[in-house]
Amino acid sequence: MASQSSSSGPRKSDRNREDRLKSALKANMARRKAQARARAGQGDARTAVKTGASKGSEQES
Repeated sequence: MASQSSSSGPRKSDRNREDRLKSALKANMARRKAQARARAGQGDARTAVKTGASKGSEQES
């Protein structure tokens, strides 16, 4: 009879690949979230520039 230990579960290399993919996905998602936060912050600054609102505009002449 042939040994069935290799077909009973995922191989070590398959688990390593899954772990690498999982960590790469996690890093990619973190990077995308950081980019989205940065873009959201830039949107506020763009609106302030377009409307002429800024922190320095409240000073008296």
